[in-house]
Amino acid sequence: MIFYNFARLVVLVVAHLRYRLRFEGLEHIPENRGFILCSNHISMFDPILIAVKIKPQCFFMAKEELFHNKFVAALIRKLGAFPVSRGKGDTAAIDRAVEIVKNGQVLAIFPEGHRSKDGKLLKLKSGAVVVASQTGGDILPCIIKKGKRGLIRRSLTVRYGEVITPEELGITEAHAPSEIRGGNRVLTERLTTLLEKTNA
Repeated sequence: MIFYNFARLVVLVVAHLRYRLRFEGLEHIPENRGFILCSNHISMFDPILIAVKIKPQCFFMAKEELFHNKFVAALIRKLGAFPVSRGKGDTAAIDRAVEIVKNGQVLAIFPEGHRSKDGKLLKLKSGAVVVASQTGGDILPCIIKKGKRGLIRRSLTVRYGEVITPEELGITEAHAPSEIRGGNRVLTERLTTLLEKTNA
């Protein structure tokens, strides 16, 4: 946790040098319980930017390719990352994610699976909704949006929306595939609305 807090501070300082940062919707961040933090993905700074205002450590699903380098793997594991094999139905990663939320911790996911080059929301993977269905945990939607470039720095806003409960996702004890797809549509709509309403 000491290394995590130190790294978070260092990266935040670097991000402040590069961007004019603004955080909105902090009142929506849950306290004293596990939840799933879902954000769009536009830059390598995103993990720190969405986590810096959240008091407990966030644990991140990260693409398996990042763990092929031993040095990088050791570093990001200390930062709370664990690997997921995209497009392969990685049950071990889902089990780890479920364990994190059930233990009252914060799971962070970039459900697009890739960084968006133009800032537009890509099609979401279903992992976040699957974890919500298996844990009963709320999803906290988050948007990162870049604004116009100034003389030195570009503006950037991180905005948290109202939590999405499993009931709002349409999840029941059946956990049917149709419910997962429906829940993913709800999450997509909420992230899209946040993105459209956020002024960077």
